[in-house]
Amino acid sequence: MRLRLTATLTVLTVTLAALLVLAPAALAENDGRGAYGATDDKVVTNAGFILIVFFPTFVFVMSMIQRRLEKRKEAGKAAKQQLGDAEWRGGW
Repeated sequence: MRLRLTATLTVLTVTLAALLVLAPAALAENDGRGAYGATDDKVVTNAGFILIVFFPTFVFVMSMIQRRLEKRKEAGKAAKQQLGDAEWRGGW
């Protein structure tokens, strides 16, 4: 058991050290421009507009989904209350 724990810790330590050593080389690729490429004011402005549109739309859609789920829950509660306790109604 002790040998297994030691081996696991050794592998994790070596893996972490390798990742830390290799990370700067991976990030230095493409002259630091990133995956998208060179960014200018127009790109940043468009990204900001996308965020301005996305978040209110996301909140609206999630609110509509929650509203529909709440209506279903209330309808289920009302139906259950109308039927009464099913345990005493007979049948299967």
